[in-house]
Amino acid sequence: MKMFDAQLESQLKDIFKDLAGEVTIALFTEGDCYSCSETRSYMQEIADLNDQIKFVEYDIKKDADKADAYQVKMVPSIVLLDAQGDDQRIKFNGIPAGHEINSLIPALMEVSGARSELPDELTQRIEAIQKPVDIKVFVTLGCPHCPGAVQKAHKLALMNPNIRAEMIEAQTFGELADKYNVSGVPKIVINESHELIGNQPLQAFLDTIEAI
Repeated sequence: MKMFDAQLESQLKDIFKDLAGEVTIALFTEGDCYSCSETRSYMQEIADLNDQIKFVEYDIKKDADKADAYQVKMVPSIVLLDAQGDDQRIKFNGIPAGHEINSLIPALMEVSGARSELPDELTQRIEAIQKPVDIKVFVTLGCPHCPGAVQKAHKLALMNPNIRAEMIEAQTFGELADKYNVSGVPKIVINESHELIGNQPLQAFLDTIEAI
């Protein structure tokens, strides 16, 4: 059963005409893990919309070298690779469906090379970050405010090699959500100890990172 109706499929095809180059969806699964089958179908359907979108699937245990290289620790997990096959330090843990399609689409566009521009002041602040930064954004698929937070976290990672950012779907990874005391979404956790709640502006991300 297809996940996209004809209207949405047509809209996505139009959007993906602006891809600047190839982008690979690398999906990590393991057996019949929770939502792995749905995520596989969803990603394959996305890839079928444009020849520049490639799809590859790995087993987190059988392909442990790939999982280690991309720092994948749970399934299902999606890493986006650029035209050279390089990891861009952004990740989706759990199916990026529902409202999260609105964070997946810009991620695919940006990794393809169709980058959006930011004001010079923000660009300079992002590029000046010299320390390792890890950003986790906990979401639920029914949350309309979550994609904005995921997009900002991913944008930071795409612009600075010291930053890694990942979406974590709270229902799929309930134990992890409990560990980080996720009671509302989006919840943003930076370097394990600093937290933001809600779809915060990019400046709030930067203020937190610079203060660490």
